[in-house]
Amino acid sequence: MSTSGTVLDSMGAYVLPGRVPDPRAAVGQARAAEHLGLGSVWLSERWGTKDLGVLVGAIGQATEHVRIGSGITHFGVRHPLTLASTAMTAQALTGGRFVLGVGRSVAATWRSVGLPAVTNAVLVDTADIVRRLCLGEKVSYDGPAGSFPKMRLGDLPDAPPPPIVLAAIGPKSLELAGRHFDGVLLHPFLTPEAVGRSAERVRKAAVDAGRDPSAVRVYATVVSAPDLTAEEEGAVVAARAVTYFQIPGFGENLVSVNGWDAAPLDTLRAHPMFSGIRGAADHHYTRHQLVDVARELIPRAWIESSAAVGTAGACAAQLRAYLAAGADEIALHGATPELLGPMLQHVTHP
Repeated sequence: MSTSGTVLDSMGAYVLPGRVPDPRAAVGQARAAEHLGLGSVWLSERWGTKDLGVLVGAIGQATEHVRIGSGITHFGVRHPLTLASTAMTAQALTGGRFVLGVGRSVAATWRSVGLPAVTNAVLVDTADIVRRLCLGEKVSYDGPAGSFPKMRLGDLPDAPPPPIVLAAIGPKSLELAGRHFDGVLLHPFLTPEAVGRSAERVRKAAVDAGRDPSAVRVYATVVSAPDLTAEEEGAVVAARAVTYFQIPGFGENLVSVNGWDAAPLDTLRAHPMFSGIRGAADHHYTRHQLVDVARELIPRAWIESSAAVGTAGACAAQLRAYLAAGADEIALHGATPELLGPMLQHVTHP
């Protein structure tokens, strides 16, 4: 990381962060990220306005250099043949710039849409199936991931299969990523120390599996809000934190990984806004509707230690801390790419 270009290549930014009624802004945001010199853009798929395949196609044609990652999609919502086809078409359209990020989600989500819960065996086997299809192999499979008598992509572009990256928080998922995937996408709101511990676990699992640990990329997702007003920062960072910490089980995972006291979670979930709701809070409220409760109930120390907030210089120092802790790359979430310029200047010229 001796040159500014190399530092920026190790950073990317999410486009269309959070809920959006109109996906067209993704194209301009991706162009802004590329203009800033960032190495990647990321898409958090959300059903309705943020379909992965459509957005990758649009962004791929509007940019020339940035890698385009899904952060994340899920194996269960697409047939493996369809997902492999999407991946290879994206590789052909972008000149090999696509990164397939996948995750497990929670069992309640899959019950609500009539799909089976995703186990470790399903994750590993489906990743293998998709890789083989992307290589042009004929795949016959009957196991935890389903029953597929005979599958093969009819045509293949002159492009390599995309890397498959697993989103992970807990130790078992981190080890799974180290053993079987091309990288790990760490969850937002981890401290640099937690990212360092997670990276160590991933790389040890890779070594134990006989793999080269340097071949497993560690992506730290960092919510950033440089030089924003208190109201804007609250919507970008604290309100986003509410959507994760108020989910039972999910919040406990984050608190545990960071080594925090879990008591604030009970207070947060007891708030009248969250009475009787299921799933993430941002399925029911906009981020601006969550600002006041977020400021009141999310400890400020949590925000300051697990996100990049404050001045552009302070945010840049926090990003450098994540890289020093062991992240290979950073995926910036929260503020959209056109707001990141001053912070990135501090990153390249500390």
